[in-house]
Formats: sequence, structure tokens, C-alpha cells
Amino acid sequence: MAPLRTLGLVALSLFSSIAQGLPSHRLTSRAALLPSEDPFYVAPEGFEDTAPGTILRSRPTPAKIAAFGIAPANLEAAHQLLIRSSDNFGNPVAVVSTVLVPHGADYSKLVSYQFAEDASSPNCCPSYVMLEGSETGGDGGTSTSHAEFILIIAALEKGWVVTAPDHEGPTAAYLANLRAGYHTLDGIRGTLASGDITGVSSDATVVMWGYSGGSLASGFAAELQPSYAPELAIAGAALGGTVPNIKTALAAINEGDTAGLIPAGFLGLAHEYPEIKTLLDEQLIPEKREEFMMAEVECFGANVERFKGMDVYTYLKDRDALENPTIDAILAENGMGQHTPAIPLLVYKAEKDEISWINDTTTLVRKYCDEGASVDYRISETGAHSDMAIVGAPDALLWIEDRMQHLPLPQEGCVTSTELTPLASAEALRVIGEVLVDLLLDLLHKPIGE
Repeated sequence: MAPLRTLGLVALSLFSSIAQGLPSHRLTSRAALLPSEDPFYVAPEGFEDTAPGTILRSRPTPAKIAAFGIAPANLEAAHQLLIRSSDNFGNPVAVVSTVLVPHGADYSKLVSYQFAEDASSPNCCPSYVMLEGSETGGDGGTSTSHAEFILIIAALEKGWVVTAPDHEGPTAAYLANLRAGYHTLDGIRGTLASGDITGVSSDATVVMWGYSGGSLASGFAAELQPSYAPELAIAGAALGGTVPNIKTALAAINEGDTAGLIPAGFLGLAHEYPEIKTLLDEQLIPEKREEFMMAEVECFGANVERFKGMDVYTYLKDRDALENPTIDAILAENGMGQHTPAIPLLVYKAEKDEISWINDTTTLVRKYCDEGASVDYRISETGAHSDMAIVGAPDALLWIEDRMQHLPLPQEGCVTSTELTPLASAEALRVIGEVLVDLLLDLLHKPIGE
């Protein structure tokens, strides 16, 4: 739920150092329609009668995929699939997943990457934010997603196809995590069925990956897969910066640097739960309502800046209005630990994570393990939430690569390890070096994957 700020700064530094050498036409904005205005995102008539995972329509991306929204990525192909899925209550909805194909792709390997979108505006979704010339949803609004694209490039450079679902759905129902899990699974279903469009093999090896808000979508997908999509043979899921308990996370971030996640979160839930919308309509102080509602039109980074250090509950007539059994039940319903994943998990977490306390993740892992799950739980003694997004990525890539190659798991059942930093190993340092070198070359328009 916090941005990959440091990785983004490194990447932006690299970009600024070479931007003057890029041809000017490659820095020109070619904005596509906003999702809220784009008919492609609207479900066709009668789609409700199709099965979850059905491709309803497809197209090449309406603009080039671009790093930071500015530097076009040299991909073999990029597609958008509109796919039938389900909301929190099982009602039919349509959701877009973006399929990125590197040069020399191994179509038998697929990563489902879930962004930490963390916003309640539909115009902050990955399918739009990855496009050249996309609007940022306020100053720095999409900085997190742009930084996360570096991790997608790292996966593409290995020859893997990447599918990235708009896991908040068409209404940007942030924190409606059942929906996020369904959308992730249906994004995988649709991508595996898209061979005639994307070239992806129908029996491709699939691994899911997500950090922070993306780990919620990935984690819910892992929990829901045995019941919702039992036919999917997913090889594993890498979950970083996990946020198992929404209520304790909200308590941890109020009056902090990421307090802006609170209005975004409740507005996202209001898109799914009418009772939350009614409560906010009744409780928002009229003089403060307009500013609070900015979280519904701005993206994550802008919300974080707008509400930094604020006590968000002072925007309500009764600051305790959201402390009631109905809200508690909704937050619990959208917290992790409802079901036990049947696939192997890598869970990586900073011991000093300030957004979601490590005790919540340790409790979740212990529950999974007691119920027979396979979990490789790795704790870093140094760094905080955003730091672990960076330093934990090399180990995640190595773990995903092992799953892609169907190598035996390094442990039987569950194992917990604690280290000073994941970058202590030579392998991790090698991987992060490769990622930065590839990024530099890709910004210079090297074919990604070659």
C-alpha cells in the first residue's frame, strides 16, 4: 500500500540522465481515452450469461505501453482483454487485463502481476496507467504504478508473458478484496484462453506476484482458487508487504505518511457496499467533504500527499462513526485468512513494516501452515514497507523462476527465515544489477526480452 519510492527514484534518475538522448517523438504524449470514457471497458449486452473468464472483446493496447507513461517499451505485442468476472457478491462484471508479450517470448510461462493500485478512481487502473501519455490522477498520482512497471520489465526480460488485471474492477472498488481475487483468477483464465490473440499456451505455467495492495489481490486469488477456479494449475504466488488485517492497517497509518489510503479505502469499499456510502454521506462534515472526496478522483501518490500526517477521522462529524459492527464485518470479510491456499507461497515482509504490522502477517502464515499450506516466509530485519518492495524483489524473481522451471520447493511444508537484508546474497545482488542494467537499456528502446 506504499509506493516503491526508492526504486522509482533510481529509475527516474536513469531516465532523466538519458532522456535528452531520446528522439523527441518518443516523448510526445499520445493519451488514450480515460477508462471512464472508453466504451471498450463497458460490458456487452448479454455478457452475464457467459462463464467467468470468458473473453468478451479484445484489442491491441490503444497507445504504446510506456515506462513512466513517457518512454515507449519495445515489446513484441501488447493486448487488452475484456473478461467476464465477478464482484464481491458473485454478480457478473467485466474487467480488463493487459497482456504484455516480450520479444522471443516463452508462451508457456505466464506471470500474473497485480499492481498496488490503491485508489478509488477507475482512471488509476493498470490497463490505462501503463499507456504512453496517460494522465497521472493528480501530482505523482501514479508514481507507484510507474515504479512497479520496473518489476514487470524484469519479468518480461526473462521471456515470460505478463498479464496485469485491473483487479479493483470497473468501479475501482479498492479494498473489496474478494472481487480482487476473482478478477485476478479470471484474468488468468482469460489470458490462458487467448492463444489466438496473444499466443499464450493454454497450459502455460502460471505464477502470481504482487506487493502491498497487489499482495492482497494475489493473496485472495490464492485463497479463492480451490473453490472459484479449481481448474487452474497455478505453480505458486509471491506475496510481498502483505496486509492481512485491514482494520489494524488503518489504525497504523492514520496521521502518518500514508494516511491518504484511508479515504481512498473507504471510498473504494463504498463502491461495493452501499451501507458504507450511506454512512459517509451522513457523516462527512460539509466543509470538509470536497477535500475528502478528492480521493475518489486522484490516484494513490496524490492522495498520499494530500492527506499526509492528517487525522482522517476528523473529516467525520463523529470520528468514531466507522467503528461499528457493520463496518467491522465488512473489513473482516475483506481481510486475508478466510481460506487456505493450495499452492506454494513465498511471503516476504519487513520486520519494521509501518503500514501493516508484522505480527498480522506472522499470524496469517501460522494459520496457513496449521491448515497444511506450503509457505516460505522470509523476514528482513532492516528496512520498512517501501524498502522491502525493492530489496525483496530479487528473491521473489529467483523464487518465481524456480516455480517456472518446476524445481522442487526448497522446503517441506512451511519454513520461516530471518535475515538482515535479502540483498545479503550474491544472487540477489546479481539480479538487482541485471534489473537496473536492463532498465537502462530498455529506456534506450532495446527490444525487451532480447
